[in-house]
Amino acid sequence: MPMKSSIHPTAIIEPGAELGDGCVIHAGAIVRSGAILAERVAVHPYAVVGGDPQVLRFDPATPTGVRVGAGTIIREYATINRSTEKGGHTIVGANCLMMACSHVAHDAVVGDHVVIANAVLIAGHVAVGDHAVLGGGSAYHQFTRVGEGAIVGGLARITQDIPPFVMAAERDEVAGLNLVGLRRRGVAREAIKEIKEAFRLVYFSKGNIRDVARQAVASGRFRSAEATRFLEFITKGTRGIARARIAETAAEGGGE
Repeated sequence: MPMKSSIHPTAIIEPGAELGDGCVIHAGAIVRSGAILAERVAVHPYAVVGGDPQVLRFDPATPTGVRVGAGTIIREYATINRSTEKGGHTIVGANCLMMACSHVAHDAVVGDHVVIANAVLIAGHVAVGDHAVLGGGSAYHQFTRVGEGAIVGGLARITQDIPPFVMAAERDEVAGLNLVGLRRRGVAREAIKEIKEAFRLVYFSKGNIRDVARQAVASGRFRSAEATRFLEFITKGTRGIARARIAETAAEGGGE
């Protein structure tokens, strides 16, 4: 049976916003016109969903919006800006956690099960893959990509693409594989082994990292879906790929 949404005193839901079943909009929260919230989304005090993009040339009359997936929690003072493109949407997926004072800018796409810690700053057109974890105070340059299952340390400055399943920190420094995260998600041992092999191949071979990844995909050597996604991610994008900090450490990844 559908659950009624709960809208607390002083919350503002603008005309043209849509709430799914069982949403909770806390006191002082603002859901702007064009925002579409799926079921069971919680918006905590003074968060703003669907605010205008912070772009000087933007015409506020442009019909754009925000989409938030089911079960996502948006904590105090977090902000999600609407798209700059006519008919477009900034997207935050399902079962995400946006902690206090975090920000998702216009036209960004955040996948499912993503944890965005306190004061994270995601610029326009950034793409974040499923199950990524973004550490507190980290900042992401526009058009960068963070691959699925990656974990980024607090206060990191990300200006290049972070491949799937890696650990990153500081300024675009890859510190190894997020093996703990892979195991917690139940990724098969053989797939993890292939991801390790793919990681070593692209990071410690001579030549252009994207060319190495393309050759690895074409070779058919890697059979697991996870290793293939790791390699294909590296072949794409408009920005550079973050590089390994210390070869010996990065080759092994994060242990338990």
